[in-house]
Amino acid sequence: MCKHYSIIFIESYCMTRSELILLIKKQSSGLDSKEVEIAIELFFNEIVAGLTSGSRVELRGFGSFSIKSRGPRIARNPRTGENVKIGSRLLPFFKAGKELNNLINS
Repeated sequence: MCKHYSIIFIESYCMTRSELILLIKKQSSGLDSKEVEIAIELFFNEIVAGLTSGSRVELRGFGSFSIKSRGPRIARNPRTGENVKIGSRLLPFFKAGKELNNLINS
């Protein structure tokens, strides 16, 4: 169906950065841990840099990261029960691409 991704079955859906480095290192002959670590660090730094500058970061076929604005609201403190005003804030948002959606829903 999708020729861009090799499906990897991972025992746990929650993965630390070091686990990701080990997984990529296992699948990439010729790369050592430091090279994989640098590549992953650069990848995440570019996404963060794009979002903090207000840009949208798109990974074709996978999805896009963007920033959404959440308006001010009134919340409730669970300990005291009193109302608390929360100001507006910016939140990161991920939207899956068409190919990823097709993989998930097949």
